Amino acid sequence: MIDFENGSVFKLKLTDDPGFRDEVTPLLVDGEEVALTFEGVRDFIVFTNKRIIAVNVQGITGRKKDYTTLPFSKIQAYSVETDGLMDNDGELDLWFSGLGKVRFEFKENVDLPAIAKHIAAASL
Repeated sequence: MIDFENGSVFKLKLTDDPGFRDEVTPLLVDGEEVALTFEGVRDFIVFTNKRIIAVNVQGITGRKKDYTTLPFSKIQAYSVETDGLMDNDGELDLWFSGLGKVRFEFKENVDLPAIAKHIAAASL
């Protein structure tokens, strides 16, 4: 499992790379659809209509991967911090039952209010 205790896990930017969708398709359940994909240097996260799938690419070759599922149904609270004038990065903090706080950092130009709306629609 990804070590979410280690501060921010990802520095993410929005992507439409179909490879990320293809990577998680075997993990999806009936009725689950990919909504958004974000990539870091090697790692990526996928927002579906039911959960967040965080993929940690490991090793030199990148063949080994850790898939962590964060179901929207387990979110107890969340916080969105948008980018500002001097700080171009935004943050999404999520508190999960049984796991605690998970933080994702996003590079500039990510519509964090839209992500918050997606989370609200799926978790409330």
